[in-house]
Amino acid sequence: MTQIWDFPGGIHPAENKHQSTARGLLTSSLPERLVLPLQQHIGSPAQTRVQPGDQVNKGDCLAEALGTLGVPVHAPTSGRIEAITKEPVPHPSGLLDWCISLIPDGEDHWGERKPMPDYHQRDRQDVLAHIRDCGIVGLGGAGFPTSVKLKPPSRDKVDTLILNGAECEPYITADDTLMRYRAAEVISGMEIMAWVLEPERCLIGIEDNKPEAIAALREAVGDTRIEVVVIPTKYPSGGEKQLIQILTGLEVPHGGIPADIGVMCQNVGTAVAVSRAIHQGEPLISRVTTITGEAVAEPANYEVLLGTPVSDLLAQAGLDDDRLERLVLGGPMMGYTLQTDQVPVVKTTNCVIAAARGELPQPPPEQPCIRCGACSDACPMELLPQQLFWHAKAEEFDKAEHLNLFDCIECGVCSYVCPSSIPLVQYYRFAKGEIRTQRVEQIKSDQARQRFEARQARLEREQAEKEAKRKQRARAAAEAQASKAEAGEESGGSERDAKAAAVQAALARKGQKPPKATSVQPQDSKSDADKPAPAPRETAGPDLASLEKQLDQARDKLATMETMLAEARAASADNVDKLERAVAKNQDRVKRAREALDAARAESDGAPHATPQND
Repeated sequence: MTQIWDFPGGIHPAENKHQSTARGLLTSSLPERLVLPLQQHIGSPAQTRVQPGDQVNKGDCLAEALGTLGVPVHAPTSGRIEAITKEPVPHPSGLLDWCISLIPDGEDHWGERKPMPDYHQRDRQDVLAHIRDCGIVGLGGAGFPTSVKLKPPSRDKVDTLILNGAECEPYITADDTLMRYRAAEVISGMEIMAWVLEPERCLIGIEDNKPEAIAALREAVGDTRIEVVVIPTKYPSGGEKQLIQILTGLEVPHGGIPADIGVMCQNVGTAVAVSRAIHQGEPLISRVTTITGEAVAEPANYEVLLGTPVSDLLAQAGLDDDRLERLVLGGPMMGYTLQTDQVPVVKTTNCVIAAARGELPQPPPEQPCIRCGACSDACPMELLPQQLFWHAKAEEFDKAEHLNLFDCIECGVCSYVCPSSIPLVQYYRFAKGEIRTQRVEQIKSDQARQRFEARQARLEREQAEKEAKRKQRARAAAEAQASKAEAGEESGGSERDAKAAAVQAALARKGQKPPKATSVQPQDSKSDADKPAPAPRETAGPDLASLEKQLDQARDKLATMETMLAEARAASADNVDKLERAVAKNQDRVKRAREALDAARAESDGAPHATPQND
C-alpha cells in the first residue's frame, strides 16, 4: 500500500465535470476537411513528404520527423492532399502556421501497419524507434516526444513509473472518460513502458472524484504489479511535480527532471497511444477531447480525428451561437481564449469550453497589490509570487530568474486567489518569454563573435603562412645569389690575374727606351740608305677603357650584393653571414680595380708621345 503525501498550497475550485461525463465516449463525425499542423509537439516541425494532389491511406506518414525532439505526422483517414498552406493553429498568439489539408474520401482505408506483438523479444531501442515513428507524444498537454522521455539519461535509473490520471483542472474529463472505457488499453500501454524502463514500482495516480474510472482500472489491473492509488482531490494535484510528491514524497530538484530522482510520469492517454502503436501498429491519429460549457446543448467526450476543426465538434455538440461568449482551449485555469473556431484538434487538445455569458467572466480591472500574501500561501511550488510580480513588471528579469521564476508551472492558483485581480500568470509568462528571447539573442551574439574570431584567426594564419612563404622565397633567392657570387669570385680570380699581368707588362714596356730615328739620306742616293726611314713607333700604353669597365662592373656587383645583404638582414635570413663575406670580397675587388685604374692613368700621363717626322 503506497503512502500518500501532500504538497503545499493548492485550491478547490468548482469542478464542473459532471456535465460532460453523462454521455459516455462518443465518436466524432468525419469532417469534410482535416487540417494537420506540422508542429503539434515540442521540437522542430515535421517536414512534409507529400504534395498537393497525392492520394494517401489512413496511417500514412505525411511529414517526417526532424531533430531529436521531432515526431512525424500521419493521415487520420484516407483521402487526397488538398494543399500545404498556412492555417490558424491552436496557440495563444492566434498566428498561422504550416499545415497539410486533407480531403477525406470516406473509405477510411488503412495503409500498411506494422504491429510489434513480440516486443518482449525485440531490442528496446527498436521499440522506442517504433513509438517515435508512430508520432506519439505526451497527451497531457506538454507534447513532449514519448520515445525521448522513455529514454532517460544513463545516469538516472527509474525506480517508479507513474501514470497520471488525476486530471485535476475543472471542466476537463477526457482522461476520466478514457480510463472508464479504455482501461484495458491503459494497463497494456503501462506494461509496455514498464518493460522498457524496468522500474520497481508502477503506480496510477487518480483523484477520488472519479469512482467509475477507479473501478474500471482496478478491474483491468488484475494480477499485475500495477497499483491504482487514489489521492485527494485538490488543484493542481495533476501537475507532474505535485503528483510525484503526493505518491513518493520526493521533490523534483530545481532545474532537474523527475528521472533525476528515479521517477517517470506519463499520461494515461499516452499509455493508450503506446498500446495501439505496439499491438495494432496504429500511429497517433486520434485522441479523446472534452467539448463542454453552457453554450453547447450536449457536452460530451469525443474520440476525435486529429485535424478536425473545432467548429465541427461544436456543431456536433449543439453549439448555441447566441449564448456563446468565448471559446477556451484547455481548462479555465491554464487554458487560453481561441480567436477562431477554425483551428484544428491537435495531439495536445484535451478540452474546448464554449462558455456562455457569465460562465467564465473576464476578471475585473487590475488593482494595486495589497501584500496580503494569499498568493504565496496557495502556490504549490512554494515560490514568492508577489516578488516575482514586482520584478516581472519592472522588467528586472535577472532578479525574477534568481527567485526561481522558471519553477513556476503556470497553474493559475496565484491569480485565482488574488483579491486585487492581478493577472500574475500573464506577468510570469511575459517574463519567461523575454528571458528566452534574450537567451536566444545571446546565443546568436556568441555565435557571431565566435565566427568573427574564427575569421580573424584564419586571416592571421593565412597572413603568417604567406609571410613564411615570402621569407622562404627570399632566403632561397639570397642563397642562390650568394652561390652565384662565390662562383663569380672563383671564375673572376683568374681573369683578374690575367688582366693584372697585362697591366704589368704594359707598364714594363713603358719603362723601355724607344728606338732612335736614323739620319736622312740624300734623295738622289740609290742605295737602301736613300729610302726614307720609318716613322718612330709609339710605345704601347695601358688599356684604360678596359680598366674603367672592370671598375664599373665591380661597383655594380658590390651594389647588388649590398642590396641582397640588406634584404636578408630585414628578413632575418640564415645566409646573412655568407652575404657579408661576399660583400667584403666585392669591396676588395672594387678597391683593387680602382688602384689599377689609377696606376694606369698615372703611367699614361707621364709617358713620351711620338712626334710626326718632317718631310
